[in-house]
Amino acid sequence: MRNFYLVYPKCDALRPELSWTHYRLLLKVGNEQARLFYMQETIDCNWSTRTLERQIGNLYYERMLMSHNTQIVKDEAAEKEIRQEPKDIIKDPYVLEFLGLKDNTDFRENELEQAIIDKLQNFLQELGKGFAFVGRQYRLTTDTGKHFYADLVFYNYILKFFLIIDLKAEPLTHQDIGQMDMYVRYFEEKMRQETDNPTIGLILCTEKDKIIVKYSLLNDSNQIFASKYMLYLPTEQELKKEIERQRVQIEQERKLNQ
Repeated sequence: MRNFYLVYPKCDALRPELSWTHYRLLLKVGNEQARLFYMQETIDCNWSTRTLERQIGNLYYERMLMSHNTQIVKDEAAEKEIRQEPKDIIKDPYVLEFLGLKDNTDFRENELEQAIIDKLQNFLQELGKGFAFVGRQYRLTTDTGKHFYADLVFYNYILKFFLIIDLKAEPLTHQDIGQMDMYVRYFEEKMRQETDNPTIGLILCTEKDKIIVKYSLLNDSNQIFASKYMLYLPTEQELKKEIERQRVQIEQERKLNQ
């Protein structure tokens, strides 16, 4: 109770939408900006205490800071306003421990897809705020009559954009990037409305090769991204190490591009 008073000395700072259990979890977050962020996300997304605990445990805030505009995340946490662009919601890594595939080291991509469909609500929470499911194995038909199938398609009704997700059970290849580029271009021409923001393509893979990233569309694209996914809930130390590795890699890539 003393800690509660020190963190929230003014009753005006409390939100009636949150329970005492929510606040007990929030008190464990030492970073004030992160605490404000989790508080607002819990209210906006109607997170249960179990979901809030999971998001704090898998460093949701820190992974959001790995987006391409970290200041936006900080501003949103401080000002409780949505100022993001579609590309700023991409996280790396994504933590998918709720799929229950940790002990299955030989799963196929269709099994990963099915696991996501079975736990769609959890996956939507991992994606972030405002996402709605559009379809799986979404058919794209070219003018020549050829059919292609995007693994998963979502639409964000807040930021107004399509998100195409391609699932890979192996490390990223340049062929994966080329395929996603075609999907995004198709949606831009056939599906995107005048009021929509540009379509985003996200390749979820087990590993990213920085050389492939450097010499491909991913290096400077605002519409195509690749993120690593993790099938187990790592420790806080493991996640911090992964986030730091990603931060160093991004800074090195930026220096090379200058």
